[in-house]
Amino acid sequence: MKRTIFVASLLALGVTAAIAQSNVVEQRQGLMKEMGAQTRPLGGMLRGQEPFDLAKAQASLQVLAVNAEKAGPLFPESSKNAEKTDALPAIWENKAKFDSIMTKLRTDAQTAIASIKDEASFKTELPKVLQNCGACHNDFRKKSS
Repeated sequence: MKRTIFVASLLALGVTAAIAQSNVVEQRQGLMKEMGAQTRPLGGMLRGQEPFDLAKAQASLQVLAVNAEKAGPLFPESSKNAEKTDALPAIWENKAKFDSIMTKLRTDAQTAIASIKDEASFKTELPKVLQNCGACHNDFRKKSS
């Protein structure tokens, strides 16, 4: 009887760990998709394909800042080998660099929120924010085929 309970407990623990791992992957994917959704209108404004809207720009930058802060804990070592993720093993091999990019993204987004007053300042500040996205994608995300 004790052996059965022990085996059942181990199985339950394994299932719980698998669910937790998939949940963290789903959480970070949701977070990254939300960040991507925010960069589309920002990019449109930057390229002149969409009219500049200060409130919209600041709201999008706020999402980037908040999500960059939330991102680090969503990449625990236990999720390194998760399926259905574009995260490369390089994240865990160089976690300090990954975390520093997230910190810089947050800081640059916060600086942009405070600095952007008009379209000219937007076009100066936004590229500083977006370069963090590119730096992370280049080193830590699988390339789309």
